[in-house]
Amino acid sequence: MDVVTLGLGLGAVFGVAARARGFCLLRGMKGLLGGGDLSPLRAFALALAVAIVGAQGLNFFGLTDLSRSLPLRGSFAAGGLFIGGAIFGLGMVLANACGARSLVLLAGGNLRSLLVLLCLGLAAQASLTGVLAPWRQALQLGQISPDALSVTDLLTGFGLSALPALILAAGLPALLLLWFAKPWRLRPVEAIAALVIGLCVVAGWWITFATDDPFDPKVLTSLSFIAPVGEGLLWLMLSSGRAVGFGVAVVGGTLAGAFATALLTRSFRLETFSSGSHSLVAGLGGILMGFGGVLAMGCSIGQALTGVSTLSLASLVASAGILTGIVAGLVVMRQTTLGRSSSQ
Repeated sequence: MDVVTLGLGLGAVFGVAARARGFCLLRGMKGLLGGGDLSPLRAFALALAVAIVGAQGLNFFGLTDLSRSLPLRGSFAAGGLFIGGAIFGLGMVLANACGARSLVLLAGGNLRSLLVLLCLGLAAQASLTGVLAPWRQALQLGQISPDALSVTDLLTGFGLSALPALILAAGLPALLLLWFAKPWRLRPVEAIAALVIGLCVVAGWWITFATDDPFDPKVLTSLSFIAPVGEGLLWLMLSSGRAVGFGVAVVGGTLAGAFATALLTRSFRLETFSSGSHSLVAGLGGILMGFGGVLAMGCSIGQALTGVSTLSLASLVASAGILTGIVAGLVVMRQTTLGRSSSQ
């Protein structure tokens, strides 16, 4: 099968799993900071552990080549990645969902997510090639070309041979993530959904490797939702002049899979904004996610899950920025809410 068909199928599987248990990093961080339910964060940790072990296993046995992935390119702007991640994380809080979660919610009838995705896609495309591109370029601070591009490279630089370095770099984080996740304490459906999502990341690395043209090799990728949403909007307007790629196919498959799940579980219902200010905040969140996600070269899925599965140092920097933005946004939102409550 071709890469578009496989991308549609992969996106559909991801959409089903993400819709089944509301997979979302933001939900997990809300539980962590608010002393609430940690299950969403545990599910994310389980998916990440599976993605790391699976991706590194594929790479070791030659079934993909992570050195050709975007997170492991030769140089990166460390400051820009962190700033972009923080902007994206703040946007997540304002929109109350990431790009992937917005797709899943839209498939269930949430019209608020439609506005978020439109703003996200337009901002992403404007940041890549449009009016926001100069701002993105200006914020690409701290450009470095380190000898070590991944955690594995760091360990080999300290004298470890390749296999022990790989086992330590991938195995230790996976064990720590599994210890935190405690899969046996998750609901069975939640654990299975997280497992499937982690395997979707692994499958994405294999698909883009197996379907690549050896005479015209391209950058390998897996699940990511910022640039593909922007590309998807552009394709909807200019379909006759643009070919559908893997990322856009994954976006379409995610919508289809989540929509089918919403229908089967009878959870589809139309929802909209409660006020004009609500729509303004959500739209601003979408814009920040689009701009920040392009600057960070990914989102809470594209970097914090897919990127980290490569053990890339760049992805770790971007993910740290995303978490910082989420924490700062949640703290500010909480203080704002408390301030309003006390003044009433």
